[in-house]
Amino acid sequence: MERKLMERAKILVVDDEESMRDFMSIMLSKEGYEVLQADSGPAALGQIKKSRPDVIITDIMMPEMSGLELMTKAQEMHEDLSFIVMTAFASVDSAIEAMKKGAYDYITKPFKVDEIKLTIKKVLEKEQIARENKELKKELSRNHSLDSFIGNDPKIIKMKEMIQRLAKTDSNALILGESGTGKDLVANAIHYHSNRVGKPFLTLNCAAIPETLLESELFGYKKGAFTGALKDKEGVFKAAHTGTLFLDEIGNTSPAIQMKLLRVLDDQVIMPVGSTQTIKVDVRLVAATNANLEEEVMAKHFREDLFYRLNVFTVQIPPLRERRDDIVLLVDHFVKMYCRKMGIKAKEVNPDALDILLGYEWPGNVRELENTIERSLVVSTSDKITADDLPDKVSGRVLTGHSAVPEVQESVQTGDQGESPTLESIEKAYIFWVLNQTGWNKTRAAKILGIDASTLYRKIDRYDLKQ
Repeated sequence: MERKLMERAKILVVDDEESMRDFMSIMLSKEGYEVLQADSGPAALGQIKKSRPDVIITDIMMPEMSGLELMTKAQEMHEDLSFIVMTAFASVDSAIEAMKKGAYDYITKPFKVDEIKLTIKKVLEKEQIARENKELKKELSRNHSLDSFIGNDPKIIKMKEMIQRLAKTDSNALILGESGTGKDLVANAIHYHSNRVGKPFLTLNCAAIPETLLESELFGYKKGAFTGALKDKEGVFKAAHTGTLFLDEIGNTSPAIQMKLLRVLDDQVIMPVGSTQTIKVDVRLVAATNANLEEEVMAKHFREDLFYRLNVFTVQIPPLRERRDDIVLLVDHFVKMYCRKMGIKAKEVNPDALDILLGYEWPGNVRELENTIERSLVVSTSDKITADDLPDKVSGRVLTGHSAVPEVQESVQTGDQGESPTLESIEKAYIFWVLNQTGWNKTRAAKILGIDASTLYRKIDRYDLKQ
């Protein structure tokens, strides 16, 4: 692959000495390159205008226009042109000046043939890497573009317009939406449409990490800071330097963590656990939550000053039930995607099944719809997804809250024999029911249950409840 690329490379040789041009042309043509010639700077500019070369090899000292002047004018036409300059030993200072202006390398006359061959090979390899990086960035932008957020609902179109405006700034952002609405897709789109694309993009779910470990994950720690800290660890803020950090479920952080986050936003510095030295960081923060932070602020559960620092730009993602027209688009997308992944022929969705999908409330939003389509394709035995292929909860064959917790079924069954369900099984069933009713919005569920969010998380872990 590399050899083929180099054989196609186009090289422009610029020198006022005909013998030097002819020598270079013969030597480089034998290497498989396409060689162009120019006897002066103006002639070279004409060649560049007609056909952009991959590499330009130019003499520094020429009567009509110097190699340095040629570089300056050529880079106005194509700023990423690769130059190799040739110079006599006495003019090395001019060659160094050319390097400062962007030349890749210089060679002194008389030079060895192997020397010029190696220099050309290196500059072409550099060009190839630059092209590959450019293509990779384009591919990343396509994969993480706003097109990956599917929907034609007016609320979605307005949201996408907001994201495009937001991405062009360097401001912090707050993404609001229920679980499963696609907050991670929005965060990705903000980063990959910004001027920080190509820089680090890191994600941390604050609700998935115990409070005692969250500070270390965010800010890192020094060796010996606590038992088990056998070496220094870099936190996500340091790792995301010059890029973007996406903090999901920021509403679940403690007041102590919130205070430290505020300091980062105010001063752009962090202090690892166990250290007395601050570290300067340049990070754009994108935060997300399914909680109502304004209510959390009023309830003194979330710092007001941090809320306003995060709330510079707010992106509100509507739940799926508020954009039902997009369900058809999403179903079509997920069916095609999972059929490709499974290596099966594309299936259609039976009208009866589609009516059920359109009528369901989708408390788990797009994530629940995606999981439903994947599961239906697995169980489907025909060329269509039918109502029978849909989960009981979606199709309405089972009442909400029933059969979801095996212990409740057991309790009901034993109750017929004169035994009562345990208090623990009732609590487990009720917590699960409330979580389902709130679309697994844990902040809202905790309020309905009359317990702290941290207590709810412990009970979810204890009872092994899953969405």
